[in-house]
Amino acid sequence: MPQANPVEEWEARLEEEGELTPGIVARIAELHGDRGLRAIEAVAEGRVKVYRDFTVVVGYDDEYIVEGRGCTCKDSEYNLDPDDPTDLCWHALAVAIGRRVGHVDYHDMWYSDVREFL
Repeated sequence: MPQANPVEEWEARLEEEGELTPGIVARIAELHGDRGLRAIEAVAEGRVKVYRDFTVVVGYDDEYIVEGRGCTCKDSEYNLDPDDPTDLCWHALAVAIGRRVGHVDYHDMWYSDVREFL
């Protein structure tokens, strides 16, 4: 029997609860360490933004596009093991958390249009 993905487990619990409970926060911190805590902080600060075409997380130096579990950040590109489903950057974690607790900033516009002005 295949072992359950621990990320999918906390995501399912979060989906069910609809909020970050102390147990879920502890599990995210246990699995993801500082990346998990940074993700929770980004969600709390409203830095997960959903546009018509992309989901974007506002980082400390730039904005990063997150698609599925992939991200445009350097951490995702250079440091993460693509074969390890628990090895995610904090931007991807923030999107997973923000969507499940309903705490994302929706923009009814195309990010590709907004990005042209930045």
